[in-house]
Amino acid sequence: MKPPFTLGVVGHFGLAVRDPKKSAKWFQRALGLRKEFEFENGVAVGNDNVTIALFKGKPSPQTIEHMSFHLPNLLMLRKALAHLKKVGADIEDPGDEIGPEGPASPHIGLWFRDPDGYRWELSVQNAKK
Repeated sequence: MKPPFTLGVVGHFGLAVRDPKKSAKWFQRALGLRKEFEFENGVAVGNDNVTIALFKGKPSPQTIEHMSFHLPNLLMLRKALAHLKKVGADIEDPGDEIGPEGPASPHIGLWFRDPDGYRWELSVQNAKK
């Protein structure tokens, strides 16, 4: 049975982190998210497309293989890579950071980890490297 609704943009999702305030600063510096509000044992950061609720707890990066955000073009992806390197992000595949999402995929991305070990991807859909 087809549901009578369509999902919209991501409202928010929560991640357990060691230090919510420290993690919030990292997300602000690395991904340009803004601090939206604080709550008991946590901080929410986001932009017009998503909010990430960072709450104090035991990080569990293995529970989410990765989370991907789309960028508009390869120029922006390259700028993102330069910025992530500048802020010291843990980027995968040093020297060959930008590549296809999978074998024969038309989507190009780069992958990195935040200080709590969660894996993130920035990608361009239907791009040519």
